[in-house]
Amino acid sequence: MRVGVSGTHGTGKTTLAEALGAHLPGHVVVDEPYYLLEEEGYEFGFPPSAQDYRAMLARSVRALGSPLPDVVFDRTPLDYLAYLAAGGADPADESDAAALRRAFAGLDLLVITLTTPMLPAAEMPGLRAGMQDALLDLLYTDPLEAWEDVPVLELSGPLDGRVDAVLAALGGPRS
Repeated sequence: MRVGVSGTHGTGKTTLAEALGAHLPGHVVVDEPYYLLEEEGYEFGFPPSAQDYRAMLARSVRALGSPLPDVVFDRTPLDYLAYLAAGGADPADESDAAALRRAFAGLDLLVITLTTPMLPAAEMPGLRAGMQDALLDLLYTDPLEAWEDVPVLELSGPLDGRVDAVLAALGGPRS
């Protein structure tokens, strides 16, 4: 199984990805592109610039293109397209639709973590809200026709039930 976890910052994506990795035998968790790029020497601004989001988008497309069969991705290209859109960019101008299609074609499930009143406040709340709105708009309009065939699971409930919800969507308990 190949699972991608997407959502705005501070919604429990990393916690969920790590928990899924622990519950899905043989699965590895691929860190979010921010950390992968940082390990490779990339220096980010704060807040990240459009150029930074483009670098993360490209890194995410490469990660999803990996041949690993059993993997949980902490973030997908959809995240970075949404951050760019929240900043006023047109996602169609920011990406190669064919490369996105190939990247998303390898996913068995796309999990979207949403903000809920139960979550603690996050840095840059305006960006958080704008990114989530852009992400949901992109997700359901799919202007690039890149992820229309990938099953989607939206998670907005309590954090402690999210792993079970994903495992159920994948066909039941694994560990």
